[in-house]
Amino acid sequence: MADYIMIGGHGKVAMRTTPRLVEEGHTVTAVIRKEEQVREVEAVGANALVLDIEDATVNDLADAFHGKDAVIWAAGAGGGNPQRTYAVDRDAAQRSIDAAVQAGVDRYVLISYAGAGKDHGVSEDSSFFPYAESKSATDAYLRDSGLKYTILGPGMLTLEDPTSKIRIAPETGSAESAEGGRDTSRSNVAEAILVALEEDATIGKTIDFYDGDTDIREVFRSL
Repeated sequence: MADYIMIGGHGKVAMRTTPRLVEEGHTVTAVIRKEEQVREVEAVGANALVLDIEDATVNDLADAFHGKDAVIWAAGAGGGNPQRTYAVDRDAAQRSIDAAVQAGVDRYVLISYAGAGKDHGVSEDSSFFPYAESKSATDAYLRDSGLKYTILGPGMLTLEDPTSKIRIAPETGSAESAEGGRDTSRSNVAEAILVALEEDATIGKTIDFYDGDTDIREVFRSL
């Protein structure tokens, strides 16, 4: 069984992913910002590590990553503050990638969004622009890191029940053209993380996806 570290361990995606990983017999360390979050992440089976990634250095993160089998990035600044968005979704994320390299953890799964990339098409006057820019930069940074990465790009996140069924977005960078809806339940993202960690076919891949009709494992094995 594997030993994973989850960045953004108190987030909605992480709190759905951790119990699934634990059910499969894995160990999860949840990196969280606040002491008051400890009880909640422990309740879903994680070992809590209080560490503010916005301030953590590469060495701090590498110390936390040492001996882990994979890093899962499920953190996000949450929007509304461009400075903090860049600090978390770009700068801290890139430090975590450097830390994984430094700690010798070669497997890294990053949650991005469907349509992320240099040609994301988001206007500079949009409140989403800092996030789009941050994800574009971080996704590219991970691809160039030498790590065994998987970038998962869900659509508009919802709180719908899990179906474990998805469909691949028609084309990275073309999320707007999707037929059949562009929503992705956070529970399906959680399942996608679990399957990505188990399926070597996802290594080195960027996978944009929405809720759909095909089992996640079947989709990922066919990549």
